[in-house]
Amino acid sequence: MNKPEIIEKLKVIVKPYIKNQEAFDTLTESTDFITDLQINSANLVDVILDIEEEFSIIIDNQSMERMLDVKSAMEIIEMKLSEI
Repeated sequence: MNKPEIIEKLKVIVKPYIKNQEAFDTLTESTDFITDLQINSANLVDVILDIEEEFSIIIDNQSMERMLDVKSAMEIIEMKLSEI
């Protein structure tokens, strides 16, 4: 799975939780989930659970703590997919 495919899947996953539509419309690898998209920490857990389900991966606590922006999320997803 390539980066554009991962970004598109991430967009679908985070869309229900965003509070800042403008930041979502211009989402890039440097977009921060909490600061830019204004996803609260409780919903960020939901996002991570949705990512696990969508990609059929398990994200450990250490990886969860790093998953604060799109780039980190993509790196973790790619790493977990490569382990399958």
